[in-house]
Amino acid sequence: MHLDILGIGGTFMGGIALLAHETGHTVSGVDAAIYPPMSTLLTERGIAIREGYAPRPPSLIPDCVLVGNALSRGNPALEQVLDQRLRYTSGPQWLAEEIMRERWVLTVTGTHGKTTTSSLLTWILEYAGLSPGFLIGGVPGNFGYSARLGSGDLFVIEGDEYDTAFFDKRSKFIHFRPRTVVINNLEFDHADIFPDLAAIQRQFHNLVRTVPSTGLIIANGDDQTVTDTLGLGCWTPIVRFGTGVDNDWRLKAIDDTRARVTLTGKGQNRAITLPLPGEHNARNVLAALLAARHAGVALDQGIEALQYFRGVRRRLELRGIVGGIQLYDDFAHHPTAIAATISALRGHHQGRILAVLEPRSNTMRLGVHRDTLSTSLQQADQIFVYQPRTLEWSLEDALVPLLGERVFITEDMDRLIDHITATAQVGDAVLVMSNGAFENIHERLLVALNNPRMGNC
Repeated sequence: MHLDILGIGGTFMGGIALLAHETGHTVSGVDAAIYPPMSTLLTERGIAIREGYAPRPPSLIPDCVLVGNALSRGNPALEQVLDQRLRYTSGPQWLAEEIMRERWVLTVTGTHGKTTTSSLLTWILEYAGLSPGFLIGGVPGNFGYSARLGSGDLFVIEGDEYDTAFFDKRSKFIHFRPRTVVINNLEFDHADIFPDLAAIQRQFHNLVRTVPSTGLIIANGDDQTVTDTLGLGCWTPIVRFGTGVDNDWRLKAIDDTRARVTLTGKGQNRAITLPLPGEHNARNVLAALLAARHAGVALDQGIEALQYFRGVRRRLELRGIVGGIQLYDDFAHHPTAIAATISALRGHHQGRILAVLEPRSNTMRLGVHRDTLSTSLQQADQIFVYQPRTLEWSLEDALVPLLGERVFITEDMDRLIDHITATAQVGDAVLVMSNGAFENIHERLLVALNNPRMGNC
């Protein structure tokens, strides 16, 4: 069967393309712009990619079109599908029917930590010899790709609450029918499709309704919104984790400097060396261990697997060291994630932290995080912010009152890079945070730091 994927450049739809190709389908796709790592993963497998949503050529008539949720009415490629009465469906629906229908699905959800927790969980299952399938919104270092079928019964999927398609406004994860669910945390996000936090909670409640009574929900017991959401109705056993004394499994004595944590629960007590720094990652690790435990992996074996975990691309990923200056890349774009990422880096980096931010998410663009953004950046020594021209509010008004002269804001990318290069010193860590390609700033900074252009600011 020939599948044509609209929106193939996104991590979710690109992952579906990889799975479909692995099952033997002919796969092609289109997106407005496609960039690494997804573009590399697709082209390496010989998947034909078209850039730009012009109508497909008459010779290209697929058996089915998978429509990504980034497309809306008026898009030329989508209008052609409707006009020609081609068979189409959503990515989540196709995935549920063709890949996951007969498998034990483990879904990782929450506002933050989904990709890291999914990657940890997948690696633990792999280490235990269970050969899981997976679809993750990032590239785990242990695998080098974001999706595969696997040969075992288990399938790990990152459960995004964003909507499914232009014709299906339910959250993606409603389609997945999981047996194991992780709920890491719950905050307001995706302001372009959700009016308030209560609307997101309803989608999570709908997910809970699909989990069988023989399944398991692994929930952050420290998050009151998660607790309130489960209080709307739950028919599945719950295991709660966190730092609070009422949790079934509890993290104690978290030491960011040495990346150590003590885990207690069920009469057990374990000292764990974390593969990633920060309290938020300690929570991600615990959630992954508990989900793997539900699938049959002993806790000790899961802990053993952690020492071989190789991280995730774009999650506090060290991209290079130039002249004694470290350059990190991270996907953080919500104030909570921004603060957690800076804090994690602060825990093991002794020098200055230069935070570089692109506030490009739809929620950020609409100004939802305007009043909390400055606080999330406060732990950084210097802050450099690129102001997208589509931003609907003033970054200067939001950031300068608290951050003062530590913050530099510009709409000019070259000027931003010049300022970072002129400011950075030996021993500094430059932390770039964005949920997009950020105009290839990482590679441009590595070049600029290697050949500093002083005095051009």
